[in-house]
Amino acid sequence: MTTIDQPTPTGNRRLPASGTVGFGASPELARNLQLILVDLIELHLQAKQAHWNLVGTDFRSLHLQLDDITDAAREASDTIAERLRALRGTPDGRSDTVAATTTLAAFPAGELSTAEVIELVTNRLHAAVSTMRVVHDAIDAEDPSTTDLVHGVIDTLEKHAWMLDAAGRTPRR
Repeated sequence: MTTIDQPTPTGNRRLPASGTVGFGASPELARNLQLILVDLIELHLQAKQAHWNLVGTDFRSLHLQLDDITDAAREASDTIAERLRALRGTPDGRSDTVAATTTLAAFPAGELSTAEVIELVTNRLHAAVSTMRVVHDAIDAEDPSTTDLVHGVIDTLEKHAWMLDAAGRTPRR
């Protein structure tokens, strides 16, 4: 590979002649971000499925809350996919890839009560966060900037899990 010397404040730095500058994801970092991505896409789809098929007590408030969760998961998946692209990786959000690789359990078909949906979606929020926690240290070791993005997603999803769970239970005494 041909390189060029580029002046910097601390001396010359060797760069590829093509001008490619910046950090690129290792195969492991790309795989870890892909694992997060497919769970976020699946969470987005499952929350919307729940939103459409919800019935029962407190329908309206839970229906609206599921829209918030859907939006959060969709936005987070976009953030992770775009970060992967920024690191010169290739995100794969195709439906067959998501279905084959997500860690989230399949979502039941048909109408579901508000109590069932609260439990199902809370469990899926925790499952998506669990995937992020499993790959966290490996991501952090390679790219702390990406880890900061993952922290933000974890915070958002855990807040949604707390709020959803709180809506479905009675006080502990």
